[in-house]
Amino acid sequence: MCKRTNPRSGRTGRPRSTEADTAILEATRAALVELGWSKLTMGDVAGRAGVAKTTLYRRWANKNELVVDAVAVLFDELELPDLGSLQADIEHVVLQFAALLERPETKTALMAVVAESTRDEPLRERIRASIVDRQKRLVLAGRERAQQRGELPDEHPVSTVAALDDLIFDVVAGAVVHRALVSAEPVDEPWAARLSALLLGGLGAAAAY
Repeated sequence: MCKRTNPRSGRTGRPRSTEADTAILEATRAALVELGWSKLTMGDVAGRAGVAKTTLYRRWANKNELVVDAVAVLFDELELPDLGSLQADIEHVVLQFAALLERPETKTALMAVVAESTRDEPLRERIRASIVDRQKRLVLAGRERAQQRGELPDEHPVSTVAALDDLIFDVVAGAVVHRALVSAEPVDEPWAARLSALLLGGLGAAAAY
């Protein structure tokens, strides 16, 4: 898994404390669940984490950066297993992703930063870099493994492969987030099977589930 250890690179001075970072990010998620985005302050997070407010500002310029990193470490928990087929691998990741979205701290934090990013372009860029681009590793790993198994061809141009990776990520992530957080419908094994069949075989394959 990717682990984020330095949200604000280029800083000098004393080494970062992993324990302090963990406490701060946990406090951020707890504060979001309890207070919501509008009432969350850097001072409140510092108090919950047991650190000085200046400690937060040495690591994060504002609460936007802080909340994105608090969400990003949760998504870093996602893993791609090797279950013997691309379809099984996809279904597992879909269910794992849905379980992550069911956690109050993930749901609250993700919805908050996405809503705020609609009027904050730097925040949107940080979400893309810290969450979206980092989690595309799952698509890359799944495609490479499927090619090694002979499930997918590997002769496509690099530009085409990159575009397909982006599309696969958008379809899977968009479908799961919409169903779990917008429609508030269950993401269960049958639904995950239909989604993976649709992704791999089109509408005809999905109708068989």
